[in-house]
Amino acid sequence: MKVLRAELGGDLSRAKETLRRIRTGTLTGTLPEMELLASRLRAAGIEATAERP
Repeated sequence: MKVLRAELGGDLSRAKETLRRIRTGTLTGTLPEMELLASRLRAAGIEATAERP
């Protein structure tokens, strides 16, 4: 949650909604955006990958 809040610059409810979308595979963005988010999640010790649909 800390990584998502830092990346999104939002509140806890926005981070929770983003996490839900990540888990369900409905979070979309450009590949570079998703790779950056995955990289920051990995740096925080969270296993993450960015994939094309």
